Order: sequence, then C-alpha cells, then structure tokens
Amino acid sequence: MDTKYLDLLAEKYDTEEKVATELINLEAILNLPKGTEHFVSDLHGEYYAFQHVLRNGSGNVKQKISDLFKNWSQHEINEFATLVYYPEEKLQAVKKTVSQEQMNQWYEATIDRLIKLTSFSSSKYTRSKVRKALPQSFVYIIEELLYKKDEFSNKKEYYSKIINHIVALGQADKLIIGLSYTIQRLVVDHLHVVGDIYDRGPHPDRIMDTLLTYHSVDVQWGNHDVLWMGAYSGSKVCLANLIRICARYNNLDIIEDRYGINLIPLLNLAENYYKDNPAFRPKLSGNTHITESERLQITKIHQAIAMIQFKLEIPIIKRRPDFHMEHRLLLERIHFDQKSIEINGKRFPLTHTCFATVDPEHPDQLLPEEEKVINKLLSSFQHSEKLARHMNFLIEKGSLYLKYNGNLLIHGCIPLNEDGSMKAMTINGQRYKGKQLLDIFEHYLRFSCAHPQMNDDLATDMVWYLWTGENSSLFGKKEMTTFERYFIEDKSMHKEEKNPYYTLREQEKVCRRILSDFDLDPENGHIINGHTPVEEINGENPIKANGKMIVIDGGFSKAYQSKTGIAGYTLLYNSYGMQLVAHQRFTSKEDVLMNGMDVLSVRRLVDHELRRKKVRETNVGKQILEQIAVLNDLLKHCYQH
Repeated sequence: MDTKYLDLLAEKYDTEEKVATELINLEAILNLPKGTEHFVSDLHGEYYAFQHVLRNGSGNVKQKISDLFKNWSQHEINEFATLVYYPEEKLQAVKKTVSQEQMNQWYEATIDRLIKLTSFSSSKYTRSKVRKALPQSFVYIIEELLYKKDEFSNKKEYYSKIINHIVALGQADKLIIGLSYTIQRLVVDHLHVVGDIYDRGPHPDRIMDTLLTYHSVDVQWGNHDVLWMGAYSGSKVCLANLIRICARYNNLDIIEDRYGINLIPLLNLAENYYKDNPAFRPKLSGNTHITESERLQITKIHQAIAMIQFKLEIPIIKRRPDFHMEHRLLLERIHFDQKSIEINGKRFPLTHTCFATVDPEHPDQLLPEEEKVINKLLSSFQHSEKLARHMNFLIEKGSLYLKYNGNLLIHGCIPLNEDGSMKAMTINGQRYKGKQLLDIFEHYLRFSCAHPQMNDDLATDMVWYLWTGENSSLFGKKEMTTFERYFIEDKSMHKEEKNPYYTLREQEKVCRRILSDFDLDPENGHIINGHTPVEEINGENPIKANGKMIVIDGGFSKAYQSKTGIAGYTLLYNSYGMQLVAHQRFTSKEDVLMNGMDVLSVRRLVDHELRRKKVRETNVGKQILEQIAVLNDLLKHCYQH
C-alpha cells in the first residue's frame, strides 16, 4: 500500500479510535441483508407509468403494508397504499370528505401508521442510511418516533404529545408527505434501468429528470438511448434518425419544447419540397388529436428528415467496409424513371415516393439547404443545456452491460452464430466477439461522446452502427428495413431477421456459456434482458432457459401493448431471491386515487435463495471489503508499532 496514500487517509481518520469505529461499522454492514434491487426496461418515454412503478416499488410498498398490518382488509390496504404512492393528492381527497375534528383524528392515526411502516421498511438498514432518506426538516422528530421504546411507559405521553403538536401546528400534511416519500425510497435500495428511456413515448426528458435525483441508479444503454447519445456526440445520421422517429410518433415537441431545439428551418425545407404522403403520416395514440394542418406539417418534416437520413448513411457505409452494409446502399439501387428498386436480384415497385431532393447521379449528395439544416440542428442539439445534462448523466451512470451481484444486465443481445458460438466482427484488422466485442463498442461510444467535435471518425460511425448494424449487441438483427417499410408494399421485404441469440437464449447451456464468457458464475447467475417485447398474450414466457434468462420488456410503451397483452414487466431481487412482476396498463393516477386499485398483476418466483443473501456477497460488499483492507493497513502503518 502506498504510504503517501495512507498518510493522506490518516488525515480523515486522525485517531486510532476513529479507524477502529469505522472498521466495526463496515464489518457490521457486511452482515446486513442485501438491499432490494428493482429492474425496469424499455420505458420509451412513458413517464407516468414509470412514475407509478417507482412509487409502488413494483408492489413492494403494498407487500410491506400487508405484512405489517395483517388484520387489514384489502380495501384498507389499497387506501393506505394509495396514500403512500400519491400523498399530496390523497390528502386533498380525504379533506373533502371529513370534518376538521375527524381530520385531526385521521392525521394522528395516519402518522402513527406511517411511522410504523417506515420502521418496518427500514429494518435492514443502518440508522445512518435511514437518516439520509428522511425529510430533513423532520429528521429529529421522526427519529424520536421511529426508535421509541414504550416498555416502561415513561415516555408514552411524550410520544403522544409530539404527534398532537405536529397536527396542532399545521405540519401534519408536510410530515405525511415526507414519510410517504421516505417509504418509497426505503423499499428499493437500487434501481437498474435496462435500456431504452428514449423514443416512442412523449416524456423521456421527465424520466431523465427523475433518474438524475434518484438515490441509487445505473443504466444499461438501449439502442434508442445510444441514438440520442450519438446525436449529442456529433453524428448527423443519428440525429436524423431520432428526429424521424419523433415525427413518426408525433413527438416532435420533445425536441422543440423539452430541449429547446428550433425545427423551423427543417419545416421550411419540408414545405419547399414535400407534399402529403400516407406512408409518412404520424402514428397517433388513441386519445391524441391534431389538426389537419399539424398532421400535414409533421408528414412533410417526416419525409424531409428521412431523405436526409438515407443520404447520410451512404458515405458511412462506403468508408467502413468492416460494417459489411453495402447491401443497404438502397438509393443507389433505385430506377428513378421507373419508380422501382432492385434488391437481391429482384425488382420491386416503389410507392409513396418522395425523392424530390435526390440527384439520381449522386444520391448521397445533400442539397445546400439540407446541409445547412442538418448542421444547424446538430449545433442546436449539442448546445442544449438540458440535453447536455441528460446525456452526461447517461454517460456517467451507463454502460453497454453490467455485472451486478452475479447477474449480467444487457439491453439487447450477445451476437451469436447459429451453432451458439460467439459471432465475431473485424474492426481495424482485429477480430472481437462476446465480451470483447461489447467492450470495444463501449470504448468507441465513450470516445465519441468525449470528442463531439469529431463528426466523421470511426468512433462516431460506430455509434450509428450500434443503432443499425448486424453485429450490434443493441440492434440484434440482420438489417433495419426502414426504407422498405416506407416505399415497398411487399411485406416480406419489411421483415427484420433476428440474431440467433433470440432463439438460442431459450437454451440453458447457451446462457451458461454467455455467463462464463463474462466471468460470472453460471450456476447462480442470470442474464437480464430488455429490448424485445414478450408476447405474453400469445403464451410467451419471460422466464427462459430454466430461469437463467429473464426478459423484462413486456410493453411499457403503449405502441407495443396490443402485441404483448400487458404493460411491462419489472423485476425485484431482494435477500430472499427474485420475483418477476407483470403490470396491467396504467391509465392515470386519478384512477388509482379514485378506485384504490393498483395495476400489478402476477408475481412469479424466478429464483429462491436457500439462505438469506448478505451485503457481504454483493458488489457493494466487495467495495466495503476493499475499504476494510485499506483501513487495516492504515491501522498497522500509522497507529500500531
């Protein structure tokens, strides 16, 4: 151990007693039960559904209430759970139905119950950790009530008077709200977001704002997240893709209103060159209504940015032979005079075409107006303060995959061959596969984000490849048939062939091999996936390979719910094991408040620990053991002679 480092550490622990106290504290923490991990995936901008899942801890809050108040009816449990989820709104609803005297009695009973639930929810944490979770203005009062001892009755009246005075001084609402949010925080120790915060839904920025202030979180990047990171890092083609997707799902206000990026230049370009086109009209959710004028504007913008995207793809494909994407040079395969295209030796008619800005002799060339628009958009994107804050958070808290408490968390896939072996990709003359391939992908992504001024380098091109390339762990398909879906009616050309991983992950031996490749124990580890919606409506099981594979994308996004039959899966992993939770469609918090009903359905046991897992056996435990080793060295070096 570096003695200079130990000397510096000794300034913090300047007495032998302080070192010993910290060692005792850390050793004790190692023997606490592991905290509850909460896994969510494929949020796709569905902020309100995500908020509800966070507030109820995927049913953990209601389970704690049921375990604590064993004699309560289901109605009482639902009412109290709703208060914990939405305390401000529930308080207002209660006040409308009772007198002031009844309200005071309700306050006293409710505060007492919330204190008991807070105590029950915090039972496996240190007092120091609980203190950090408490509302700061009430820390002293809550701690007095949390750790009260009534066995001698000496302080019974003291505790009663505390609550009486809280009510009398008009502080009951604030305390109830503070306790409710404390309980929400205590039932989940750490949150994993297994990819795809962005695209399709309307409020990814609000999800990001929530994550920025969440007490403990990590993110495994999804393909849609990487698209936004790529645009922020300087990729014009990633930027064109994300604007196109926002136009497709009627979410351009995310770009304009949430991130303050001016789309007027793009609209002006679109107005000059494009008309109405059925293939490019925005997809609207059931309760969304827009005017015909708005629909036409979005349709034109959609076409304009799509054509810019198709043009920008061509030079990347040509300068990166390692990508093996020459078959995607589709603008060069068009017979413009005949409105047809030749793909794989077969001719297809083109419909709903919008090639007014394409030069048949040089299809990759942007018009001067297009060049000006995309450059201006990129500059605005990279100078959005709010977007910078969100992207920097993703870079800091995110990764392509995560090894955590013996499990492998990855949004998409590990590219495989048909025989189950790791699929290799050559980059700059070197072959990569499995873990090495994901590591090199992440290296390029981080390099690109760190050097946003470099627009056409390999790193920036590689970010786009992660979005659309055959060997990308995030895309996981042979090719992206965006062009075909717009212009070719033959639906066989719309099909996107998945990597063999998505079939082979049903096999336990394949999952064990992947876990071993990532230096994880195949006996006890699991792979936790998002990305592909599980079609429960058709009988698909999210628990695969004898429990080694757990897929938690069940359709948070409304766009997928007709396909999945549910509204998403979440996963809980506490000291007793794992539970998979299926969710019904979330309509609104008003429905929860009025009916007291939650949107949880089935809890399925994934794995059951034969013994309760301790902090010592977790990633946090490993960090604590390292701290203990350092403190022991400090004790020997500085205080024992």
